[in-house]
Amino acid sequence: MPESVKGEKMSIIQHLIELRNTLLHSVLAIAIFFAALFPFADQIYTFIAAPIVATIPGSNLIAIGVISPFLTPLKMALILAVYLAMPFLLYKVWAFIAPALYKHEKRLVIPLVVSSTILFYTGVLFSFYIVFPVIFGFLSTVGPSVVNFTPDIQYYLDFVIKVSFAFGVAFEVPIATILLIMFGVTTPEKLKKNRSYVIVGAFILGMILTPPDIISQVLIAIPIWLLFEMGLFFSPLFKVRKRENMTEEKDENYSVDWQNKKHNAEMDELEAEMNKRGKGEDVQKPL
Repeated sequence: MPESVKGEKMSIIQHLIELRNTLLHSVLAIAIFFAALFPFADQIYTFIAAPIVATIPGSNLIAIGVISPFLTPLKMALILAVYLAMPFLLYKVWAFIAPALYKHEKRLVIPLVVSSTILFYTGVLFSFYIVFPVIFGFLSTVGPSVVNFTPDIQYYLDFVIKVSFAFGVAFEVPIATILLIMFGVTTPEKLKKNRSYVIVGAFILGMILTPPDIISQVLIAIPIWLLFEMGLFFSPLFKVRKRENMTEEKDENYSVDWQNKKHNAEMDELEAEMNKRGKGEDVQKPL
């Protein structure tokens, strides 16, 4: 069975304490990065807004809210702090579930953290440098000519956060595929057999995450499909967890056969004795 770090099973209280420490350390890491980024909040937002500003030359974003020019850059700095702290956050997640892993699985924690981090950052950068220019270029060319394309800074930030994070998570497909196979949830043969459903699901996800144009949908669907194939390719390198044959030891003298006459007679005798005691009658046990 998987062992904890100390070789003993952890209690519920210990798990809660470990979860609390994990959350506190994660919040502290994000706070440190945010404190470092706080003085440069305006410059960070200007850099993040570059893809959409490039599609509306001679113009800038607008701020509808009264305090949006102040709060929105701070929010962007906070989100960037979360992204920068992602390696530490992923490590804390894997460290928290490490007690439930076997020894050979614990050795994979660092490689999985590194690969998960690289894939997440790759997804974020892919969305920023490849997807956003295509999306904003498409959006700036549609709509009535009498409408000026000048998005609000808050709406733009929400859109960037949603899409970039979605791409970062979507690029974790190889890790998810490997883990599903490694823990015995599925097999490479089953996934290969259902490959067509995965491809359709990738295009559906692309349709949900991007505007209704075929170029943007392909830009996210093709990478997801290729990353799925990557997970299938590398999955044989990982040891698959075997389902343990958990058999309960039973008392040979105990019968669970309710058709057993001896067992039924003993139960009837016990029931009669309990009824007599309930009525206050004396029960004489046979010598």
